Amino acid sequence: MSYTPQHILIIGFVWPEPNSSAAGSRMMQLIYLFQFKGWKITFASAAADSEFMFDVRDLGIDKVKIELNSESFDSFISNLQPSLVVFDRFMIEEQFGWRVAEHCPNALRILDTEDLHSLRAARQKAFKENRTFIPDDLICDVAKREVASILRCDISLIISEVEMDILQNYFKVDASLLYYLPFMLKPIDIDSIGNLPTFEERNNFITIGNFLHEPNWNAVQYLKEAIWPLIKKELPETELHIYGAYPSQKVNELHQPNNSFFIMGRAPDANAVVLQARVCLAPLRFGAGIKGKLVEAMLCGTPSVTTDIGAEGMHDNLEWGGIIANTAQEIASAAIELYTNKIKWKKAQENGVAIINNFYSKTLLGEPFIKYILDVQNNLKKHRMKNFIGAMLMHHTMTSTKYMARWIEAKNKV
Repeated sequence: MSYTPQHILIIGFVWPEPNSSAAGSRMMQLIYLFQFKGWKITFASAAADSEFMFDVRDLGIDKVKIELNSESFDSFISNLQPSLVVFDRFMIEEQFGWRVAEHCPNALRILDTEDLHSLRAARQKAFKENRTFIPDDLICDVAKREVASILRCDISLIISEVEMDILQNYFKVDASLLYYLPFMLKPIDIDSIGNLPTFEERNNFITIGNFLHEPNWNAVQYLKEAIWPLIKKELPETELHIYGAYPSQKVNELHQPNNSFFIMGRAPDANAVVLQARVCLAPLRFGAGIKGKLVEAMLCGTPSVTTDIGAEGMHDNLEWGGIIANTAQEIASAAIELYTNKIKWKKAQENGVAIINNFYSKTLLGEPFIKYILDVQNNLKKHRMKNFIGAMLMHHTMTSTKYMARWIEAKNKV
């Protein structure tokens, strides 16, 4: 099936770092899908280059440096005239959405939420206050900004069905504005399964995740203080290897070889180190979205122990690719059981493969998403007419945020 070529502008919060974060991997999945359809892509960002960013120019993508609060973007977007604009997280839509709407009004506007920042922030606040999260915690300033951004866009990509439910049933966002799109991955075939390291060939525990992401850092602290001592007592010969991008001094201070607790820093090849481990630990106590570290573990055939928060929205009614537990003692016991019981370990690995192939197959997800984009484009006027609240929010944004940005522009020229 052929499609009319498109010119897509992606405005990145940062330049993609697929080896540093799940957000970077997600962005590359979108890029590969659009390129597979033969669509032209321009990737723009106001972020500084980083040592570990993927150079999109290697894929034939135009890489453009843009500025915040600058009329130079107006000239850029006017000359480019893309047919579709993807905003990488709601903060980018806040900054550039009104400019796109003003200078490129016929472009389809897509927000890639990555995950619901407001849900993650609300859960983190409840955790720090040592209380149970309740839905009313969602009513916060971040949610007001995030949901407003969703309403201003034509389509918002939601990575978790749990978050779809929250947006539709709690915030009352119309379903036509939301599109459920989890990670898009290559299915695991029989040959790939046969090439995975066996139970006997693997050793030690692993946890992996960008240390700039607060849920990951909190999980490492939880492991150090409450969980690892329990595991180490029962399995004294094992080690815990903790990988992650951007470790700070406070992270490195947890490195304790005498206790087999190793802060390894950035993994040169995340896939390789996860393949070598027997069990992945992800004791997340707050967060949102679907967890890249757990998807990676399943892809590598590495069973995991995580919490309800960690597994949320990731496996529907399928059995988890490991064990779900929520207290330190339960997590430690589950980790020990998976590490020592080959039969349960193998079943957990099989469960992980089933989850990947049923929920994250790019073959099953990519084509329907492209079709939805084209359907909305072909009926864009009608689609927007049904979204009066979004139009109202865009109107007020363009008469408030716009003039604040203009004021900043003028101030910067002085």
